[in-house]
Amino acid sequence: MPLERRCPDAYVRRRAPTPRGARLARLLATEQLRFWGVPLDPARHLVAELANNAADHGRVPGRDFRLTLYLYVVGETLRIEVTDTRGQELPRPQSPAPDAESGRGLLLVEAPADRWGVTEGRFPRKTVRAELHFTPPQPTS
Repeated sequence: MPLERRCPDAYVRRRAPTPRGARLARLLATEQLRFWGVPLDPARHLVAELANNAADHGRVPGRDFRLTLYLYVVGETLRIEVTDTRGQELPRPQSPAPDAESGRGLLLVEAPADRWGVTEGRFPRKTVRAELHFTPPQPTS
């Protein structure tokens, strides 16, 4: 197998930590997933949730969040990373009350993801990531 097939394709974009920035991150990621031929769901839902979390909880005025998608062809894995500049607040899953209006974001990431986690970066950054394994589409004959 050629070396370039072993290295991941990458897509990196910076967005404003606003609802509009999170929505744009989801729309642009969806187009990139289509370009790569990766199944859209649940990947775009994970992008939407992670980008919304960065806009809601990782917002620092004047600082963008970064969306990175890695496509590992050999392992047929899509890795979604969202990095923001609120490293002092690391996310963790919660068990919200049934009538709570928020607090389920990481549960919505954890459910479809094959693996997820949080990495502390160079202060003040943190990266929340989710990985999905998929079967590439078969060419039609």
